[in-house]
Amino acid sequence: MKRVLLFLATNFAIIIVLSITLRLLGIDSILASSGGLNLTALLIFSAVFGMGGSFISLAISKWMAKMSTGAKVIENPRDQIEIWLVDTVRRQARQAGIGMPEVAMYDSPDMNAFATGMSRNNSLVAVSTGLLQHMEKDEVEAVLAHEVSHIANGDMVTLTLIQGVVNTFVIFMARVIGYFVDQVLLKNQNNESSGLGIGYFVTSIIAELILGFLASSIVMWFSRKREFHADAGSARLENPQKMIAALERLQMAHTGKLPSQLTAFGIAGNKESSWKEWFMSHPPLEDRIAALKKGEYLQQR
Repeated sequence: MKRVLLFLATNFAIIIVLSITLRLLGIDSILASSGGLNLTALLIFSAVFGMGGSFISLAISKWMAKMSTGAKVIENPRDQIEIWLVDTVRRQARQAGIGMPEVAMYDSPDMNAFATGMSRNNSLVAVSTGLLQHMEKDEVEAVLAHEVSHIANGDMVTLTLIQGVVNTFVIFMARVIGYFVDQVLLKNQNNESSGLGIGYFVTSIIAELILGFLASSIVMWFSRKREFHADAGSARLENPQKMIAALERLQMAHTGKLPSQLTAFGIAGNKESSWKEWFMSHPPLEDRIAALKKGEYLQQR
């Protein structure tokens, strides 16, 4: 769960910073310099900066994950646990057909792990000290295989593309709404050079925040679907019973909380109810266990 929320938070921050910067540079005024909003130019502008912000988030995802959790990459294993961790991930990566990820540990009593990175051959797998302390080796192997499967399935790159499309929609619609409020509702004509007033800038920023929040449900839906596939990938790399046991232990403990911005990158997820389920990055643990027991996703990628 940690992986997705970190990506979303970073992407959101980048989009907001870009939006404010571009307003200060007068780009929005150029889009309306002809006396009306140039929708074709706006769409191109939205796509360039929407996709750009998403890929910037992906590019710095490993760095952000390390910074936010304090994860330390195991470069020279110092004990048997670190040796075993690196060897296990190396074996699973070879089986999955991906490059060797960086392997890291971070200090946390919670049982969790996450994977992130730009590509299948440039990635990071990190586990918490709590996971190593409270899970059996077979269960930890299943969790590691789950994270390696996320990498092998290309989930981060696909998430980036989906987020880029969402960003494009949010940037485009926020400015259309801002223009409508400014020119139609407020009837602002004070700025003769561009026709844009304060109503446009305030409304478009507010609309960007609201639309960005609502549109994140699309990214979360994708994340929930991919969790089932990562569970199935773990079952193929290790054993279905190992993954079931790991999920059942998480279900009993339910302590796997990561920093909010990283929740969607982790193994455990957080259980919510009612409308909040639309914004959950992970399906309920009981649903994942049931899917593994039925073998629903074992034949899918």
